[in-house]
Amino acid sequence: MKISHIQHLYHRVGFGISPKESLLLSKKSKKTIVNDLCNQSKKVSPILLDVSFLDDFTPETLKNPENKMLLNKLSREKVNSFSVAWFERLQHPTEILREKMTLFWANHFVCENNNIVFVQQYNNILRENALGNFRDFVKKISKTAAMLNYLNNKQNKKGSPNENFARELMELFTLGQNQYSENDIKEAARAFTGYNHKEKGEFDFKINQHDDKEKTFFGKTGNFNGDDIIDVILEKKECARFISEKIYTYFVNEKINKSHIDKMVDVFYKDYNIEKLVHFVFVSKWFYEDENIGIKIKSPLELLIGIHTIVPYQMEKSQQIILLQNLLGQVLMRPPNVAGWKTGKYWIDSNTIITRLRLPAVLLNNAQITFSEKGNEESTINELKNNKLERKTYLKVFADWTSFEVNFKNTSPEEMISQIISSKINAGTLANLLKNLHHSKKDFSIQLMSLPEYQLC
Repeated sequence: MKISHIQHLYHRVGFGISPKESLLLSKKSKKTIVNDLCNQSKKVSPILLDVSFLDDFTPETLKNPENKMLLNKLSREKVNSFSVAWFERLQHPTEILREKMTLFWANHFVCENNNIVFVQQYNNILRENALGNFRDFVKKISKTAAMLNYLNNKQNKKGSPNENFARELMELFTLGQNQYSENDIKEAARAFTGYNHKEKGEFDFKINQHDDKEKTFFGKTGNFNGDDIIDVILEKKECARFISEKIYTYFVNEKINKSHIDKMVDVFYKDYNIEKLVHFVFVSKWFYEDENIGIKIKSPLELLIGIHTIVPYQMEKSQQIILLQNLLGQVLMRPPNVAGWKTGKYWIDSNTIITRLRLPAVLLNNAQITFSEKGNEESTINELKNNKLERKTYLKVFADWTSFEVNFKNTSPEEMISQIISSKINAGTLANLLKNLHHSKKDFSIQLMSLPEYQLC
């Protein structure tokens, strides 16, 4: 397989690849590499934090408002710790494709919660089902405590239905806009009445709150429950198309190619197997066409972790990981709204582009960045939003240049250009780079990662 195609594949299924690894893989066929990626991701490694602090709180002690406030504070802090743990998992993934798909689904089945038990359960359900059966996946998501809270389905009761989850199920999770009527929403909401959860997040179907009368949904009539509604939705081929388009825009190109989508739909609609769908995409000839290479604007996480792939680094203070994500506009576990993060050109504005271009030097060369190192996360973020910044500070980062030297040992500075930059380089920029080949590999790599072209993959 061509090294340039290996790099393209690993930019999309992961966060890049070192020259040393891509050279080893170049001896294999495309199909073998993609099969290996899928096989390596068969395993599921959940992220599990220690939540034993919850044992100190009982229903009796939580009658005290101060204890309840303390519990909420500790849980929020633990959610931040989970966010950091997830970021570190993405830096060192063993199941590369599964982790990238988990990130994809987190911006599809969008959810936010401050209860660490619910957050941990939800995130690991994303991970467990990331490459599984989409039908089962949607049903499990509909029963998670985090989603039941986020879209108000706990308030969805017989005689007083709440339509939030039913609406987003169709608009955001399965079909897209203009594929259903207002009456379909009302009838679907009735089917999901009684969906609730227990204290530790286990699903709890409260039968006395469930509307057990007949419902008419998409022209079918029956005593439907939530699972039945999902089955009816997935009978529509529009569902397979909606998910195929989302996967295409995330992994291939934001410009839809109808011919490619049609082929994806034919694969996916058969059994809604997610792994089969992405495997089909990654072995397709069109995935590696020039029009799809180096054209995707990296998300903040792809940028941060892509730099880590080239030069492994570690931040001394975990809080700074969250603050840096906030500066760039994408904080794990903190989506902006139920529609999730807008992608592509929306990642970059006049403020973030400067931070993004300076990021390699900030992380790897002890440069300065503007935010307060003191204070708690909430106060610092408020300062950032209000442009009331206490001072400039250094990020305390440990860059592993030894690993970089090993990975790039047999790579010349000229070869580094194509290894690090996957998009087309402006002729003037390229000429200037060629004048700087005498620089150390360390300095040259930072220069390359500081180019506007590095913002693309």
